Amino acid sequence: MTLMRDEIREQPQALERALKEGLPLIRNIARRINAFQPDLVFIAARGTSDNAATYARYLFEAFTGLPVSLAAPSLFTLYHRPPNLKKALVIGVSQSGGGEDIVAVIKEGRKQGAMTLALTNNPESALAQAAADVIPLNVGPELSVAATKTYTGELGLLALLAAELSDDNGLRLGLERLPSSIDKALQLEDGLKHLANQELYKNARHCLTLGRGYNFPTALEVALKLKETSYIFAAPYSTADFLHGPFALAEQSLPAILIGANGPAIPGLLDLAKKLTAEGVELLCIGDDDGLLKMATSRESAFRLDLSGISEALSPIVSVVPGQLFAMHLALARGFNPDKPRGLQKVTSTK
Repeated sequence: MTLMRDEIREQPQALERALKEGLPLIRNIARRINAFQPDLVFIAARGTSDNAATYARYLFEAFTGLPVSLAAPSLFTLYHRPPNLKKALVIGVSQSGGGEDIVAVIKEGRKQGAMTLALTNNPESALAQAAADVIPLNVGPELSVAATKTYTGELGLLALLAAELSDDNGLRLGLERLPSSIDKALQLEDGLKHLANQELYKNARHCLTLGRGYNFPTALEVALKLKETSYIFAAPYSTADFLHGPFALAEQSLPAILIGANGPAIPGLLDLAKKLTAEGVELLCIGDDDGLLKMATSRESAFRLDLSGISEALSPIVSVVPGQLFAMHLALARGFNPDKPRGLQKVTSTK
C-alpha cells in the first residue's frame, strides 16, 4: 500500500533486532558512563528525534536520578554561547545523523571534555563521526519521509540504556515483551482505518493529541505524524497544561486523541476526558486502562493495547503505533501520499 505502512509493520522485528544487537554495546557504554559520573544528561535532537529526547528526559530522570536538559542548538550555531558541559553526558539523537546543529552540539561537548554519544540509523554520518561513542539503531533503511520504525528504535535503545545505567530488571523484562506487544497493536489497523474514513476525521482541519508523563512524548509524536502526512493541524498537550488556558478551545468540531497507560497519569486523563465529553468533543482513546477506554465516544474509537508485563515507562514504544497507523490511513482517506509529504524530504539539515 505505502512504504510508511510497510515500515510501521516492520517495527516488531526491527525493534527486536535493535535491542538484541545493541545490548552488548550499550552495556559497555553504560559501564563507562557510570564510571564517568556525569552531573547531568544533555540531549540534542530535532523533529521526531526531539520527541524521543523528551521521552528520554522522563526515563533518565526517573530511573537514574540524573537531571536532563534538552539542548537549544541555536545557542551553539547562531549565538555561539554554549553552556558548560564539562561534566555532562551529551547525547545526539538523529535518524540520519545529518543535522549540522546537532553535530555542532556534540562537537562542543567533546571539546569541553564531556562524554559524547550518538544515536543514529547511519553509523557513517557526521553525527556518528563527531561523537566518541555511537549506538546504531540497526532498524534497516527507512524510505518513507515520515519516521516510524526509527522512532520506536530510538525509544527502545534509550530505554535499554536507562535500564543498564540503573540496573533495572523491570525495564529489562519489559523490553523483551515489547515486540510481541507491538505486533498485537498492529492488529488494530482495520479499526483505525475505518475511523480515519469517517467524516469527522476525514474532514477535520484541527485536532488535539493529549497525554501526560511518559506518554506526553507520544502525544507530541502522533501530532507530528498527523501534521506531516495528513496536513491536519494537530495540537499536542500535556493533559495538565491543557487545562491552563487551551481548554477554552474545546468544542464539538475539535476531536481529541487521548493516550495513556495504567499508572499515575490516568486519573488526570480521565478527569480531562469527562470535561471534554461535556463540551461535545469526540474522543479517540488509546491505552490499556478500562476507565480511559470507556471514555471513548464509541466502541469504534477505543483502541486497547496489550501491555502485559510492560510498565507505563515503556508503554510509549507501543502506544505510538496506533497513532502512526491512524495518521497514515487518515492521509490516504484525505487523498494524500503519506510517503511524500509536500515540502519535506528525508534528511532535514538545520544550521
